[in-house]
Amino acid sequence: MQPNPVVLIVDDEPDLIELVSLTLGRMNLATAPASDLASARTQLASQRFALCLTDMRLPDGDGLDLVAYIQEHHPETPVAVITAHGNVELAVRALKLGAFDFVSKPLDLGVLRKIVATAIKLGRRDPTATNGDRVGPPADTSRLLGQSMAMSALRELIARVARSQAPVHITGDSGTGKELVARLIHDSGARADGPFIPVNCGAIPSELMESELFGHRRGSFTGAVADKKGLLQSAEGGTLFLDEVADLPLHMQVKLLRVIQEKAVRPIGEQREAAIDVRVLSATHKPLAELVAQGRFREDLYYRINVIEIRVPSLRERVDDIGELATAMLQRLAARLGAPSPQMSVEARLALQRYAFPGNVRELENILERAVALSASGVIEVGDLQLRPAVAPTHEGRSGPSLEGGGIAPVAAAETAAALGDQLEHLEREAIIKALEQTRYNKTAAAKLLGMSFRALRYRVKKLGIE
Repeated sequence: MQPNPVVLIVDDEPDLIELVSLTLGRMNLATAPASDLASARTQLASQRFALCLTDMRLPDGDGLDLVAYIQEHHPETPVAVITAHGNVELAVRALKLGAFDFVSKPLDLGVLRKIVATAIKLGRRDPTATNGDRVGPPADTSRLLGQSMAMSALRELIARVARSQAPVHITGDSGTGKELVARLIHDSGARADGPFIPVNCGAIPSELMESELFGHRRGSFTGAVADKKGLLQSAEGGTLFLDEVADLPLHMQVKLLRVIQEKAVRPIGEQREAAIDVRVLSATHKPLAELVAQGRFREDLYYRINVIEIRVPSLRERVDDIGELATAMLQRLAARLGAPSPQMSVEARLALQRYAFPGNVRELENILERAVALSASGVIEVGDLQLRPAVAPTHEGRSGPSLEGGGIAPVAAAETAAALGDQLEHLEREAIIKALEQTRYNKTAAAKLLGMSFRALRYRVKKLGIE
């Protein structure tokens, strides 16, 4: 039988230590008190704790000093801080130093219990925990392909931030895999058993945003015929991922800031706020700092969601990973088609490594899907890739044609390439339909007429939704 986990409570107020000890005792947790930094350090050196809960004001220092000390000497121990009500700046500083979470005075015991339960669960997911204590396998970070230094560093950072409950802001170009990073943070942490709710802030109409995020009560407005739970409440015990957070309207930014600070939500038409236990992750490809300077994004919300920032590298920053990514994508496409994985010529692989990839990993996948369909021999050649010509800046700063298949393609070139791709797909669809009609929908004959393999035609028919 495993002993009960022990929580270190650091505070110079005996009444608060007693209150917290009684609360945690009902959760079958043991507690150890410490009245100052010195005695806390002594206790940390003598035994391992499942959690350290510390006040910010201590006789011989403050909670920030203890957070820093634990991060350096006992990084396996999560630490949560108790802050004065409304002192958000101190809470953010603690989170940046590595604190697991924070709770405000006067203590909301419900919030405290949730924080402690999450911290205990995190300790049991720690790979250094004993088999009897460990809960669940570690997250499968192999989904984040690539052996480059940039990707190794990214996987390491994901593992570190997963141990915290601090808000994380994920930046990077379109198509780099920001949502995948958010999912891995969720899957690697104590909330892995809870829901992961992704929200595309740019896809929800402004007038519906508040109802979608916060929910509403029946009769609160015209058309509200029943109570509706918001996405924030749907993420209870898990993670809310706000994709393209830069597209949030300003009035919603104010409301979101309050939710993050108070850990409570009030549905439309409800009189009281309800406590929620949700970790907020966000992402955007837009420069948030510039939007703040332009007055288009609230500075206070920016600093609140950007406690920890993770930048996902573009594909051009990890050229060495392109071969591995391409191989994995081709295997996935082949499995979907029930066919052998197509090979790629040396020239085609070199062409991919020289290409600018303005659309990053998502564009690579689209290129390979098209190449599989166009390849008649089962070996993908350079022509099957149909790479768009890139435009690179000249030495004078003006745009000019690139002399290589690589180069840095600007956004305008990417948009033009997308438009051309749509036109090609439309023409391809018409040609396939015409060939099928001419051969009375005999796919073998239609494939010969089009000069492609039967397998490639079958794939294109399915991809274009012709049948």
